[in-house]
Amino acid sequence: MDLGSVMIVGTMIPVTQILATIVFIVAALTDFLDGQIARRQHLVTNFGKFADPLADKMLVMCAFIVLVGLGSVASWIAAIIVCRELAVTGLRLIIVENDGEVVAAAWPGKIKTFFQMIAIIILLLNNALFNNLNLPVGQICLYICLFFTIYSGIEYFYKNRKVFSDSF
Repeated sequence: MDLGSVMIVGTMIPVTQILATIVFIVAALTDFLDGQIARRQHLVTNFGKFADPLADKMLVMCAFIVLVGLGSVASWIAAIIVCRELAVTGLRLIIVENDGEVVAAAWPGKIKTFFQMIAIIILLLNNALFNNLNLPVGQICLYICLFFTIYSGIEYFYKNRKVFSDSF
């Protein structure tokens, strides 16, 4: 992106949204790097397997709530995302309590997280980086993220249905 594009983006988006986007990107990158370093250094722990996804969820949920307030995301979409995140976190707690095992995220959940992060960044920037394309890239990423949010949530509960078998 050239300096002119940066200046145009800067005039189209309030400074607070630009700062929020920068903070979000830094938080997402440090979370990603932390996980990479832990795996490379063989420092993977049950606490890390639990806390890392929880930190991701809190970051994403806060961002989606902000985006609803900005009018960039429909409240029903944010509600589905937040409910799925809370439900999966609750299921993880039950599994840890019952089995002492922390279930790592599967690929659909990782894809969901990737598209959540991308959608949030683009939506915080009001799709400004893609205005020349006349394509709602942020909304497209949001709907891809919504699909994987629902799919990965269903998959997570299906794969771990044994947790509920003694409850009925």
